[in-house]
Amino acid sequence: TLTYFAEHHPDFSHDAIKRYLEEEKLTARMVWEQVKGQVVSSEQGYLAFDDTVLDHQSSFKIELVRRQWSGNAHNVIKGIGVVTCVYINPELDTFWVIDYRIYDPERDGKSKLEHVWEMLDNALYDKQLSLRGVLMDSWYAERKLMLHIERLGKVYYCPLKSNRQV
Repeated sequence: TLTYFAEHHPDFSHDAIKRYLEEEKLTARMVWEQVKGQVVSSEQGYLAFDDTVLDHQSSFKIELVRRQWSGNAHNVIKGIGVVTCVYINPELDTFWVIDYRIYDPERDGKSKLEHVWEMLDNALYDKQLSLRGVLMDSWYAERKLMLHIERLGKVYYCPLKSNRQV
């Protein structure tokens, strides 16, 4: 969070970071350009996928704001959905945010699963990252995606809800 970052980097205030993010457009490509020189790829590496909802309860004019489930709030809230991709090198006990997607099905027609699929393929084929497997939330425990990961020769881990059939 912005607060966490500001607490751990005394040169930056929460408000300065918030203003920067509001004024600058930080694309997924820009994120990769900033971290690619730091990422240390490993055959034992993992990609971790997760989603979050940036709370915008009082917003009435931001185009990306929609009503959606928030695991943090344990409720449906107004917010912006973001799907993130983190590369983990367990040998170095280090990780890097390498990609993200805004969940906006009304504009791009893509589900969260499709975003994960694209980021996975992008990490392997475009970014050329080595990895052993994929870690993901139960939300992504979907047959087609798991079969895709298996076809790539990777392992996956995702908790299953009790109402899922295997």
